[in-house]
Amino acid sequence: MFESVRARYPDLWPWIQLMRLDRPIGTLLLLWPTLWAVWVAGEGTPSARVIIVFALGVIVMRAAGCVINDYADRNLDGHVSRTKDRPLATGALRGRDALALFAGLLCIALILVLFLNPFAFYLAFGGVALAVIYPFMKRFTFLPQLFLGAAFAWAIPMAFAAEANELPAYAWLIYIATLVWTMAYDTQYAMCDREDDLRVGIKSTAILFGDADRLMIGLLQVLALWPLWLLGRQLEFGWPWYLGLATALALFAWQQWLIRERNPQQCFRAFLNNQWVGAAVFAGLWLQYLL
Repeated sequence: MFESVRARYPDLWPWIQLMRLDRPIGTLLLLWPTLWAVWVAGEGTPSARVIIVFALGVIVMRAAGCVINDYADRNLDGHVSRTKDRPLATGALRGRDALALFAGLLCIALILVLFLNPFAFYLAFGGVALAVIYPFMKRFTFLPQLFLGAAFAWAIPMAFAAEANELPAYAWLIYIATLVWTMAYDTQYAMCDREDDLRVGIKSTAILFGDADRLMIGLLQVLALWPLWLLGRQLEFGWPWYLGLATALALFAWQQWLIRERNPQQCFRAFLNNQWVGAAVFAGLWLQYLL
């Protein structure tokens, strides 16, 4: 589909690339935990309005995050093999184009949150702040994945605020799980670029962990499932929820097998596999409330 768009609308293609609309994996990785929170907050029957606003918000804010990330890396992406063809690196678009697009996407996001209650509206500004801060963290800390996790997980308190107008303590269990899971899969992603990142001076958890990268990813994966297990205990969930978690654990084991030799292509496969982790947990949650 995207190849036909690229051929038919060549002038539009760099903008699509800049927003990463041709690579929906990031949208899915942000969408699944958002849906976990929406479903739990709505006790299995969330309002259609909240579902639609958050689904559209995920698309818009993920695109905005990609745009500001590429703006921050515009002088570095050309030196990394995986990112050298991005539109700001090739000159297809300019830095001011990216800033204008980012501002436009934030305006759309603002319109969306106007359909939510004041509690969720004010929380949205925290999400914007995290989205702006994250891309620049790789210059100053080896933990940019931590900031990405915090940004991705911010949809969790927003979902509870929008659907339930409160932030129960167990909402933060989903927040922690999302943050830690994001750190795990984005470390897999960073393993694909580790050599290039070392050469150009970009910091990441893949570099920080070094030879302990697989062990640390495994620990993060277990730590991501632990708060979800506690959530099930607190809400007295039954076997469907734990079946979803068991499936996620099996997928994590498969990812460990994929990254065992640290081959960049296999690390990227492991990263992509995380979309099924999010889907498995949501399937268990959906079935839990259905039954």
